[in-house]
Amino acid sequence: MLGFDERAARCTWTVVAILILAAVIYRIRDTLFLLVVALLFAYLLWPLVNYLDKRLPGRSRTPALAIVYSLLIAVLLVLGIEIGTHVAREANALAAKVPEFLAQIRQPPAHSAVPKAGSLSNLTRWAGSLLTKYSKNIVALLPKAGLQLLSLAGDLISLVLVPILSFFFLKDGRAMRKSLLGFIGSGRRRGRLEDLARDLDVLLAQYMRALVILAAVAFGVYGLLLALMKVRYALLLAAIAGPLEFIPMVGPFVAFVFIMAVSAFTGSHHLVLIAIFLVIFRLFQDYFISPRIMSEQMALHPLLVILGVLAGGEFAGVAGAFLSVPVLATLRIVYLHLARRRIQTPDSKLPLKA
Repeated sequence: MLGFDERAARCTWTVVAILILAAVIYRIRDTLFLLVVALLFAYLLWPLVNYLDKRLPGRSRTPALAIVYSLLIAVLLVLGIEIGTHVAREANALAAKVPEFLAQIRQPPAHSAVPKAGSLSNLTRWAGSLLTKYSKNIVALLPKAGLQLLSLAGDLISLVLVPILSFFFLKDGRAMRKSLLGFIGSGRRRGRLEDLARDLDVLLAQYMRALVILAAVAFGVYGLLLALMKVRYALLLAAIAGPLEFIPMVGPFVAFVFIMAVSAFTGSHHLVLIAIFLVIFRLFQDYFISPRIMSEQMALHPLLVILGVLAGGEFAGVAGAFLSVPVLATLRIVYLHLARRRIQTPDSKLPLKA
């Protein structure tokens, strides 16, 4: 006989609610990504704001925030005037050369066989001819992340909103967290959530600081050594390669291909040396600099990072690739907290010793 199953109804409504929530999240995914970027930017500024807040009189964070944002605006103005003008000039010059580069792609050199013997210059010319010949395929294989990153960087509204939203996160972050934890109530569960929130605060602050350091190191090294090797548009290449450090694995690969392609198109005679330098710097960056500035909680297995970046890129493009590592690190911390809780909680079902 037909009847009303209360348990089945609860399960059905739960599934419907989850589907509706997933649909809403998908519809506002761009806004959520903007909020996440603003939160990460707030974590980047948080150590300095917290340092000044402890040393300035008064209980308000506004003076510390005013000082930090004034310094930030001053640094951006100096960088924009001193470096931005040169980068813009090189970008315009490179854009004017694009038709010539496309003509080289359509008409590759006739001789592409490997030279049997010769000097280093002959080898570099051969490598340049091969790169020129197959550059069309290389460009076709470039990940979509690089192009989407450029379009995202061109969204001025988002760039303006990020520091504004970060200001409110820094100013009222404690009150926001207290309000959220207020729904939990008091007791052991709230204490565990507070410990988890503190660990996540430290993790995300260290991660953003490490990304900025890696990007700054890449920008400085690329700009200096490419200029010493007399590569044209060295500052522009460094300005592109530096921010690409924010996208793990994919970003450095895109930077490598872009630098090699531009170097070949502009007739550089040091292609082999440039390739060797890029490979050595990548190894130095990944195995020497990065382990020393990343926290132990960010010590994820390279295979897990690669899979996470690929999955994030497939799921949400640049946003997914950018957020893949902090998401994996966050899940790792949550897992460690749950494992610690399980160890500390006695299991009454365990068999007694004989």
